[in-house]
Amino acid sequence: MSAEQTIAANKAVEIHYTLTNKDGETVDSSFGQAPLAYIQGTESLVPGLEKHLEGKKVGANITVSITPEEGYGERDDNLTQAVPREVFQFDGEIEVGMRFEAETENGIDLVTVIEVDETTVTVDGNHPLAGQTLNFVVQVMSIRDATEEELEHGHIHGEGGCGH
Repeated sequence: MSAEQTIAANKAVEIHYTLTNKDGETVDSSFGQAPLAYIQGTESLVPGLEKHLEGKKVGANITVSITPEEGYGERDDNLTQAVPREVFQFDGEIEVGMRFEAETENGIDLVTVIEVDETTVTVDGNHPLAGQTLNFVVQVMSIRDATEEELEHGHIHGEGGCGH
Protein backbone atom coordinates (compact mmCIF):
# COMPACT_ATOMS: atom_id res chain seq x y z
CA MET A 1 0.00 0.00 0.00
CA SER A 2 1.55 3.30 -1.06
CA ALA A 3 1.30 6.52 0.87
CA GLU A 4 -1.21 9.05 -0.38
CA GLN A 5 0.45 11.34 -2.92
CA THR A 6 0.81 15.06 -2.38
CA ILE A 7 1.30 17.77 -4.96
CA ALA A 8 5.02 18.24 -5.56
CA ALA A 9 7.38 18.92 -8.47
CA ASN A 10 6.85 16.63 -11.48
CA LYS A 11 3.46 15.36 -10.30
CA ALA A 12 0.64 15.24 -12.86
CA VAL A 13 -2.29 16.97 -11.18
CA GLU A 14 -5.93 17.46 -12.12
CA ILE A 15 -7.87 20.28 -10.50
CA HIS A 16 -11.23 21.90 -10.83
CA TYR A 17 -11.16 25.65 -10.32
CA THR A 18 -13.21 28.80 -10.46
CA LEU A 19 -11.44 32.12 -10.96
CA THR A 20 -13.25 35.31 -9.93
CA ASN A 21 -12.27 38.96 -10.14
CA LYS A 22 -12.35 41.55 -7.34
CA ASP A 23 -16.08 42.07 -7.92
CA GLY A 24 -16.78 38.35 -7.46
CA GLU A 25 -17.61 37.83 -11.15
CA THR A 26 -16.53 34.47 -12.59
CA VAL A 27 -13.72 34.92 -15.11
CA ASP A 28 -13.13 31.22 -15.81
CA SER A 29 -14.12 27.85 -14.39
CA SER A 30 -13.51 24.17 -15.12
CA PHE A 31 -16.47 22.92 -13.09
CA GLY A 32 -18.98 21.17 -15.34
CA GLN A 33 -16.28 20.12 -17.81
CA ALA A 34 -13.00 18.17 -17.75
CA PRO A 35 -10.64 19.17 -14.93
CA LEU A 36 -7.52 21.17 -15.74
CA ALA A 37 -4.47 18.87 -15.96
CA TYR A 38 -0.97 20.23 -15.39
CA ILE A 39 2.49 19.24 -14.15
CA GLN A 40 3.48 20.90 -10.86
CA GLY A 41 6.65 22.95 -11.15
CA THR A 42 6.52 23.57 -14.92
CA GLU A 43 5.03 27.08 -14.70
CA SER A 44 1.77 25.86 -16.24
CA LEU A 45 -0.20 27.80 -13.61
CA VAL A 46 0.43 31.25 -12.21
CA PRO A 47 3.24 31.00 -9.62
CA GLY A 48 1.08 31.94 -6.63
CA LEU A 49 -1.46 29.20 -7.35
CA GLU A 50 1.24 26.54 -7.81
CA LYS A 51 2.76 27.64 -4.49
CA HIS A 52 -0.58 27.30 -2.67
CA LEU A 53 -1.23 23.85 -4.19
CA GLU A 54 2.18 22.47 -3.16
CA GLY A 55 1.75 19.72 -0.55
CA LYS A 56 -2.04 19.35 -1.01
CA LYS A 57 -3.70 15.93 -1.34
CA VAL A 58 -6.57 14.61 -3.48
CA GLY A 59 -9.85 16.03 -2.22
CA ALA A 60 -8.26 19.22 -0.86
CA ASN A 61 -10.33 22.36 -1.33
CA ILE A 62 -8.57 25.71 -1.22
CA THR A 63 -9.69 29.29 -1.58
CA VAL A 64 -6.87 31.71 -2.26
CA SER A 65 -6.26 35.25 -3.52
CA ILE A 66 -3.18 35.68 -5.71
CA THR A 67 -1.55 39.12 -5.95
CA PRO A 68 -0.61 40.48 -9.39
CA GLU A 69 3.07 39.84 -8.55
CA GLU A 70 2.34 36.12 -8.14
CA GLY A 71 -0.28 36.10 -10.91
CA TYR A 72 0.06 37.70 -14.33
CA GLY A 73 2.22 40.60 -13.12
CA GLU A 74 1.54 44.30 -12.96
CA ARG A 75 0.33 46.11 -16.07
CA ASP A 76 3.12 47.56 -18.21
CA ASP A 77 1.99 50.53 -20.30
CA ASN A 78 5.04 50.02 -22.55
CA LEU A 79 3.33 46.89 -23.89
CA THR A 80 0.58 48.98 -25.52
CA GLN A 81 1.26 50.30 -29.02
CA ALA A 82 -0.47 51.52 -32.15
CA VAL A 83 0.51 49.60 -35.28
CA PRO A 84 -0.39 50.20 -38.94
CA ARG A 85 -3.52 48.32 -39.92
CA GLU A 86 -1.76 46.68 -42.90
CA VAL A 87 0.53 44.78 -40.48
CA PHE A 88 -2.42 42.52 -39.62
CA GLN A 89 -2.72 39.51 -41.90
CA PHE A 90 -6.42 39.07 -41.25
CA ASP A 91 -9.23 38.86 -43.80
CA GLY A 92 -12.02 40.28 -41.73
CA GLU A 93 -13.11 43.13 -39.58
CA ILE A 94 -10.63 43.76 -36.76
CA GLU A 95 -12.57 44.47 -33.57
CA VAL A 96 -11.75 45.50 -30.01
CA GLY A 97 -11.21 42.43 -27.83
CA MET A 98 -9.77 40.23 -30.59
CA ARG A 99 -6.48 38.51 -29.76
CA PHE A 100 -3.62 37.98 -32.20
CA GLU A 101 -0.18 36.41 -32.10
CA ALA A 102 2.61 38.95 -32.49
CA GLU A 103 6.30 38.38 -33.05
CA THR A 104 8.29 40.17 -30.33
CA GLU A 105 11.87 40.08 -29.03
CA ASN A 106 10.61 37.42 -26.56
CA GLY A 107 9.23 35.25 -29.37
CA ILE A 108 5.50 34.89 -30.08
CA ASP A 109 3.21 36.76 -27.66
CA LEU A 110 -0.54 37.24 -27.60
CA VAL A 111 -1.82 40.79 -27.93
CA THR A 112 -5.34 42.11 -27.44
CA VAL A 113 -6.88 44.75 -29.70
CA ILE A 114 -7.94 47.72 -27.54
CA GLU A 115 -8.66 50.37 -30.19
CA VAL A 116 -9.22 50.44 -33.96
CA ASP A 117 -9.43 53.32 -36.43
CA GLU A 118 -9.07 53.67 -40.22
CA THR A 119 -5.26 53.49 -40.25
CA THR A 120 -4.08 51.96 -36.98
CA VAL A 121 -4.83 49.16 -34.56
CA THR A 122 -3.81 49.67 -30.95
CA VAL A 123 -2.80 46.46 -29.21
CA ASP A 124 -2.00 45.58 -25.61
CA GLY A 125 0.63 42.92 -24.91
CA ASN A 126 -0.28 42.64 -21.23
CA HIS A 127 -2.13 39.51 -20.17
CA PRO A 128 -5.83 40.48 -19.84
CA LEU A 129 -5.61 39.74 -16.09
CA ALA A 130 -2.35 41.66 -15.50
CA GLY A 131 -2.56 43.99 -12.50
CA GLN A 132 -5.53 42.12 -11.03
CA THR A 133 -5.85 40.05 -7.88
CA LEU A 134 -6.93 36.53 -8.86
CA ASN A 135 -9.39 34.78 -6.55
CA PHE A 136 -9.38 31.00 -6.92
CA VAL A 137 -11.52 28.23 -5.48
CA VAL A 138 -9.75 24.95 -6.27
CA GLN A 139 -10.53 21.29 -5.69
CA VAL A 140 -7.72 18.74 -6.18
CA MET A 141 -9.11 15.82 -8.21
CA SER A 142 -6.09 13.54 -8.84
CA ILE A 143 -2.32 13.32 -8.37
CA ARG A 144 0.11 10.89 -10.00
CA ASP A 145 3.70 10.77 -11.16
CA ALA A 146 4.07 12.43 -14.56
CA THR A 147 5.36 10.12 -17.30
CA GLU A 148 8.79 10.66 -18.85
CA GLU A 149 7.12 11.79 -22.08
CA GLU A 150 4.93 14.32 -20.22
CA LEU A 151 7.96 15.67 -18.37
CA GLU A 152 9.90 15.93 -21.64
CA HIS A 153 7.02 17.86 -23.27
CA GLY A 154 6.20 19.86 -20.13
CA HIS A 155 2.47 19.09 -20.17
CA ILE A 156 -0.13 16.36 -19.61
CA HIS A 157 -1.38 14.34 -22.58
CA GLY A 158 -5.03 13.40 -22.99
CA GLU A 159 -8.29 14.92 -21.73
CA GLY A 160 -7.81 18.13 -19.74
CA GLY A 161 -4.20 18.40 -20.91
CA CYS A 162 -2.64 19.02 -24.28
CA GLY A 163 -3.92 16.54 -26.85
CA HIS A 164 -1.42 15.82 -29.60
